Amino acid sequence: MWGLFPLYWPLLQPAGAVEILAHRMLWSLVAVALALLVVRRWAWVPELLRQPRKLGLIAVAAAVITVNWGLYIWAVNAGHVVESSLGYFINPLVTIAMGVILLKERLRPVQWAAVGTGFAAVVVLAVGYGRPPWISLVLAFTFATYGLVKKKVNLGGLESLGAETAMQFLPALGYLLWLGSQGQAAFGSAGVGHMALLASAGLVTAVPLVCFGAAAIRVPLSTLGLLQYLAPVFQFLAGVLYFREAMPPERWAGFALVWVALALLTWDALRTAHRTRATAARLAAEAASRAVVQAQAAAAQSTRPTL
Repeated sequence: MWGLFPLYWPLLQPAGAVEILAHRMLWSLVAVALALLVVRRWAWVPELLRQPRKLGLIAVAAAVITVNWGLYIWAVNAGHVVESSLGYFINPLVTIAMGVILLKERLRPVQWAAVGTGFAAVVVLAVGYGRPPWISLVLAFTFATYGLVKKKVNLGGLESLGAETAMQFLPALGYLLWLGSQGQAAFGSAGVGHMALLASAGLVTAVPLVCFGAAAIRVPLSTLGLLQYLAPVFQFLAGVLYFREAMPPERWAGFALVWVALALLTWDALRTAHRTRATAARLAAEAASRAVVQAQAAAAQSTRPTL
């Protein structure tokens, strides 16, 4: 569903990007509130309201994801689908770089090679575009920042989205009311079908997130990481095959470098996961062996005759 977003946003025209963004913010809260009502998960709200630091982090997350959503909607409807997909291809590399810079994490050699290859890809693409791929970079950095903040907040996906959209609700509603008062709102002026499409932005936002949350507890993390590459792959294919965006040789070269970097990251992650599982299995076997020896020793001690 995330990968097919480029096919959805153009359906909401003639609404502009900011109006579409406001409707997404508004109706996302409605969709999430209904979902929380169905599952009866409201206990976290009073607890959250007593934690100003968490509320501040959620406000940051809401601001960052607003920029990310707005830019993505504008980019898709302005014919920059391929460059938008690049943002989500390089997002893992940006996340790793932020981990090093902000969290002082240490990288393995293969991860350093992947980050370096990703940086080279951005340089090649900047030369090809005649400018830095700023749409990709802003999308990648805002989404990486969003992920970092959500990690600090430590709320469930549905609860976190509910808190974020609650903070987005009043600005979105205020903008839409102002737009309507100026006679510039597309909502209601392009037919009932168009109104339904704008209102469905809430479901389009919430349903993939709920599916992702359900998948996260059912599949291994390494598999989940690989599946997340599907979204930018579908977005890229939509840009090239459906929207017929230009792909000159230097752009192919830049994307090829990005894919090499992601292949390095994937290989390193799978290798590390395999080693971790092997180490855990070995330690478990050693612990079981020690337990058997201790049990045998205890049994022998208990059967020894006493004088």
